[in-house]
Amino acid sequence: MDCIPRDTPASRAANPLQQLSLEQLRRRTSMKWRAYPEDVLPVWVAEMDVPLAEPVTRAIRDAVELGDTGYPAGTVYAEALAAFARKRWGWDGIDVERTAIVPDVMLGVVEMLKLVSGPGDPVVVNCPVYPPFYMFAGNLGRTVVEAPLDVSGRIDFTVLEDVFGRVASGGARPVYLLCSPHNPTGTVHTAAELAHVARLAEAYGVRVVVDEIHAPVVPEGAVFVPYLSVPGGERGLSLMSASKGWNLAGLKAALALAGPAAADDLARIPEEVSHGPSHLGIIAHVAALRDGGDWLDAVLAGIDGNRRLLVDLLARHLPAVRCTPGQGTYLAWLDCRGLGLGDDPAAAFLERGRVALNPGSSFGTGGAGFVRMNLATSPELITEAVRRMATALD
Repeated sequence: MDCIPRDTPASRAANPLQQLSLEQLRRRTSMKWRAYPEDVLPVWVAEMDVPLAEPVTRAIRDAVELGDTGYPAGTVYAEALAAFARKRWGWDGIDVERTAIVPDVMLGVVEMLKLVSGPGDPVVVNCPVYPPFYMFAGNLGRTVVEAPLDVSGRIDFTVLEDVFGRVASGGARPVYLLCSPHNPTGTVHTAAELAHVARLAEAYGVRVVVDEIHAPVVPEGAVFVPYLSVPGGERGLSLMSASKGWNLAGLKAALALAGPAAADDLARIPEEVSHGPSHLGIIAHVAALRDGGDWLDAVLAGIDGNRRLLVDLLARHLPAVRCTPGQGTYLAWLDCRGLGLGDDPAAAFLERGRVALNPGSSFGTGGAGFVRMNLATSPELITEAVRRMATALD
């Protein structure tokens, strides 16, 4: 039985993460709320427990009423993202002519890998990392090579250079698939770190493709640096989207961006790729980027409060769990190795506590003994999730 206290009308009005009841959430038919039985509390996959931002709802409603449900066209997405980047990140580097719409970020990654590598070529990743990096690159016939993060969850440049040196031999066309900000740790890479990446990539002939889907989720107090903005980033390829920031995964759309020295590469993307994004998705993403800033700020404030709440709850109920919530995501990476639950604590939490989290082992080397928890929900639900996790130890 769910034991979640009711929130107040005032808190719901201020925080989009508190505007939907558990009963309303359980009516949803998306993956987060349908993958497990109803007695399981889902705090796993990256879906937010929020209503849509009003500008997004209005834009979709207007399009449907008009019957505007045809094929996508034009550069409106790129223009909206360029304006958002200028306002949020102080970056004026998005050239609409060096962009292309793609179905979503991971399918965009696949298209970028096709442009700059071939079958069997190595794709370097910083593990533990978003599991689809392994799946999509492997299904494309590329060889995934791990360059583990350091103990603090940051890029280990000694390891990265060693890996670059190994994969650059033998006539291969290596690619570095960078997650920035990093999923699952939430690490926000600094300008100096990204410039170091660019220098190493140039020295070893490695192309850089960057998944920057979490960029809008970086809150005030942290600084997101677009990879294409750093010295040496001119040869890079980036994927961006409004999907994570405004909970639009079901409204498919993303944008591929090329640095000035990669424009010829992006120009070779097949024309039919642009048919993949949803026209309604692009309409929704544009509305979010143009008019959804206030809503995003309210969500980020709620997530920040949830980070602090989680630290407090773990200290009181699961003190053996180590957690330093990252800033560049609404996902928490929890070190549960001190609980004695083995390599897959998520399985124990699910079976004994009826709470669903992502198993760390699916994120590659360094993930065993960890779980990933979604904080884009109400404080009450997070409180209940930690309570259930604690019962798994009884």
